[in-house]
Amino acid sequence: MTEPAVRAKPLQPTWSLFVFAVLYGGMCITAGLLGVKQVALGPLAVEAGIFAFLLLVILSSAVAELHGQRTATLLVRLGFVPLIVSALLIQLVLALPHDPGMYPPAIEAFPVVVGQSARMMIAGLISYGISQTLNVLIFAKLKGSGEGGRLVWLRGMVASVISQIIDTLLFITISFYGERAILDLMVGQMIAKVALSILLVPPLITLAVAVGRRLDAKD
Repeated sequence: MTEPAVRAKPLQPTWSLFVFAVLYGGMCITAGLLGVKQVALGPLAVEAGIFAFLLLVILSSAVAELHGQRTATLLVRLGFVPLIVSALLIQLVLALPHDPGMYPPAIEAFPVVVGQSARMMIAGLISYGISQTLNVLIFAKLKGSGEGGRLVWLRGMVASVISQIIDTLLFITISFYGERAILDLMVGQMIAKVALSILLVPPLITLAVAVGRRLDAKD
C-alpha cells in the first residue's frame, strides 16, 4: 500500500495575517501610483514607489517570520490580484469619455499619472513577482530550521537588498532596453534602493514583527 499524501496545513486566520494582508494589497496599488514621481534623495534620484515597495518587502518578511514561508509566498501571489484588477480598471476609466465640466488641468494630468505603457505594466508584474518571491525565500532560508526569531532585522535587510537589486534589473531592463541608455539609470536606482533598505528595513521589520505578535496575542 502506498502512503497517503500529506496534506498541507490550512492557513490559520490571525489578526496579524488579516491586518498585514490588507496593508499588502493596498501597498501593491500605491507603489504603482507613487512611482510616477521621481524624488531626489541627496545626489540620488529614485522613483517614489520604492517607499511602498519597501513596505511590501517588510510585510511579506513579517508574514514569513510569523506564519511561515508558504503563507508569505501565497501572500505575494495574491498580490497579483489587486495589481491586475487595478490595471484593468485604469484602462477602462481611460477609455471612457471625461465629464465636460471636469477641471481642465486634471483632464490632461490624469492619463499621465495613472497611465502606463503595456511594456511597463508587464515589467512591473514580472519584477514584482520574482523579486518579492525571492525576498521571502531568502528571508526564510536565512532563518534556517529553527523556530526562534533571532536577527530578524539582519535577515530582513539582506533579503531586501538582494530583492531590490533584482527588481531594478528586471524592471528597468524590460521597460527601457532598446529605447534609452539604462546603465546609469539602473546604477542610480540600485544605490538608492540599497541605501533605503539598509536604513529603513531593520527598524521597520522589527516593529512589524513585534506588532504582529502583539496582535496575535489577542487570538
